[in-house]
Amino acid sequence: MTDDLITDEVLPVHRREIKSYVMRAGRMTDGQQRGLDEGLPKYGLLLADGLQNFDTVFGRQAPRTLEIGFGMGQSLLAMAQAAPEQDFIGIEVHRPGVGSLLNSLLTEKVSNVRVYNCDALDVLKNCVADASLDRLMLFFPDPWHKSRHHKRRIVQPEFAQLVRSKLKVGGIFHLATDWEPYAEHMLEVLNVAPGFVNLSEDNTYVVRPAERPVTKFERRGERLGHGVWDLKFQREAD
Repeated sequence: MTDDLITDEVLPVHRREIKSYVMRAGRMTDGQQRGLDEGLPKYGLLLADGLQNFDTVFGRQAPRTLEIGFGMGQSLLAMAQAAPEQDFIGIEVHRPGVGSLLNSLLTEKVSNVRVYNCDALDVLKNCVADASLDRLMLFFPDPWHKSRHHKRRIVQPEFAQLVRSKLKVGGIFHLATDWEPYAEHMLEVLNVAPGFVNLSEDNTYVVRPAERPVTKFERRGERLGHGVWDLKFQREAD
C-alpha cells in the first residue's frame, strides 16, 4: 500500500476550442462517395503534410485563391472553370460537400483546384505560408443567430489578423452573408482591423462582384425577399 501524496501542483485544464461550425451527419450519395474514393488521391491535401509550397502542388506560379467553407462546391467549381489561369484551394469540414465537389472536378476534368477536408483555422495556421494568397473568400458562414452563440462566429478580430497574415500585400478578403446582423458584425470587426482597407465607396458593402457566382441557395433567398451583403477588404502594407 502506498501513501497518497498531497502537493500544491495545479494540473493543466484543457479547454475545448470553440468551433465556428457544427459537424452534421449526412447520407453520402454514390457520386459523393466516388468523389471521395477517386478524387481525394488526385485533388486532396492533408493537414498532416504541414506547410505547403502551392507552386509545387499546382506545378506552376499563378494567382491563388482560398475559400473557407465551400459547402457543396458548385460556386468554387464555377469560379475555377471561369478562371483556368488561376489556382483555387477549398476547405470544407462536411464530407458530403467535399465528395460533391470532388465528383464534379473529376467529371468536368478541372485541374486548378485542391481540397482540404478539415478545420480551416488549422489549415491557415499550419499549411498556408504567410503572404502567399491573392484572395481569401468566406461566403455564407454560419451566422450563429443567438446572442449567446456569437462567440462562435468565425469573423473575429483574431481571425481577421490571421487572414491578413496569409494575404499578399494588395490581396483581397471577400466575404458574403445573407444575415444582416452578421453583415453588420463583419463590417464592425473589419473596419477597425489593422492593415485592412474597405474597398466600398462608403466603408460599408460592395455590389456583388461578378466573379462570385450566385448559388441556388442565394436565388432561393432572393425569391423569399432575403438580402445578401458582400464585403471586400484589401490588405495594406505593414
